[in-house]
Amino acid sequence: MSVTLYTLEMTTSDSSLTLPHITVVGAGLAGSEAALAAARLGVRVTLYEMRPVKMTPAHRSGGFAELVCSNSLGGEGQLQSKGLLQAEMRSVGSAVLESADANKLPAGNALAVERDGFSARVTEAVRRHPLITVVGEELTALPEGIAVIATGPLTSADLAAEIVKLTGGEQLAFYDAAAPVIAFESIDMEVAFRAGRYDQSADYINCPMDRPQYEAFYTALEAARSHTPHDWEKLEFFEGCMPIEEIARRGPDTPRYGPMKPRGLTDPRTGRWPYAVAQLRQEDQEGRMWSLVGFQTGLKWGDQKTVVQLIPGLENAEIVRYGVMHRNTYLNAPRVLNAALQLKADKAKLVAGVLAGTEGYLESAATGWLAGINAARLALGLGVVVPPHESMLGGLTRYLESANQDGFQPMNVNWALVPELPAPAPGPSGKVRKLGKREKRPVMFRRGLDAFMGWAQEAGLEVTRPAEVEVPGVMSGVTDVPAEPEAAPV
Repeated sequence: MSVTLYTLEMTTSDSSLTLPHITVVGAGLAGSEAALAAARLGVRVTLYEMRPVKMTPAHRSGGFAELVCSNSLGGEGQLQSKGLLQAEMRSVGSAVLESADANKLPAGNALAVERDGFSARVTEAVRRHPLITVVGEELTALPEGIAVIATGPLTSADLAAEIVKLTGGEQLAFYDAAAPVIAFESIDMEVAFRAGRYDQSADYINCPMDRPQYEAFYTALEAARSHTPHDWEKLEFFEGCMPIEEIARRGPDTPRYGPMKPRGLTDPRTGRWPYAVAQLRQEDQEGRMWSLVGFQTGLKWGDQKTVVQLIPGLENAEIVRYGVMHRNTYLNAPRVLNAALQLKADKAKLVAGVLAGTEGYLESAATGWLAGINAARLALGLGVVVPPHESMLGGLTRYLESANQDGFQPMNVNWALVPELPAPAPGPSGKVRKLGKREKRPVMFRRGLDAFMGWAQEAGLEVTRPAEVEVPGVMSGVTDVPAEPEAAPV
């Protein structure tokens, strides 16, 4: 069954009043994508956003789709799970991916963006759409009728209580942290060096450490004080955005095998890999601000400065934005949601983004898009749809429906969410040659994208095949190119 695409003649203020209507709550990445996806199908949308009337501890503006943690939407290319999800979203005209591509910054094998321009472009797309009405106020109760709840990790207490009352389920909470941002002019480039891992493009600034320097850094990190909230007894951290101080508590070598791993980075002064390395990634278009990769933190600001300035090359670092810790909330998705992102207790209500149990900017936008499509279909009298399992979005939403309910944690996209390839046929000797990741993943990428685009076309959606992003060296099968660490999520 296809979707009717409405053509509007906006000659009077009442021209769209007879169209079906939905409500979207929250104008983050998920809510913005949901509103635009529904409006493109000819459905009127009322979008509620409480900022800037009521701000959160993490946001600093009233712009839509504000990135409050990292500025990366994850690794690109056919070896990356996020690369497949990016391609799927591009194929259906995602506003978030369009804005990301328009505001892209150099970041090696990752899709990093200039955050202010990115937010401004999404905001403009939402506000200029003739079928979207933005209401700048906090919604403390669930709206009547069909609605997408995309209030994100900092859902207000009143609305969260209403959701829990409806689901009868458990609401979970954990803490998320942002990394410090450093002024470029304060970085000592006589010590730090530009390079990417294994000869990738030199998009990162690397601060090398020998063993004594690392041990001094680690000792200071262990002694540093955290902004520990007083009103929560149990802190639960998502592994993909673990604060650096929490990583360090797992052992002296844990940071060196995590965000400070030196593999593939040759210090030009020594010709060798350093003992450890702190990397910085460009934050703005001009390259004046750089964030410490994997250094999300909740340390007190004075202690942050002490620890950061123990990193070689950052002895005189000017921290233009300190790392902060803030509270995230999410639902136990397998207990309360189905794969179409509907609440089991009220299928006219759909949930997207972090609140639905996803992690990462890209995942939030993608689930917002699907929730917006399904909300519009419900308003148009059609059934909901779920992308195929071979697609990354389909794999993610099926996971949300079917994961273990006990101790459920939010999920980033990854290759384990989609089915494995069939075993290859035996060769002339009768033996089956096992395929490596570099051989399998491009095939899984194309299989997933083809399946997603075919599904979208069958659902009556407009589809355009995106250009496939190929990272230099990845498809040659000669040089191993490690994945860019996942985006720090919100």
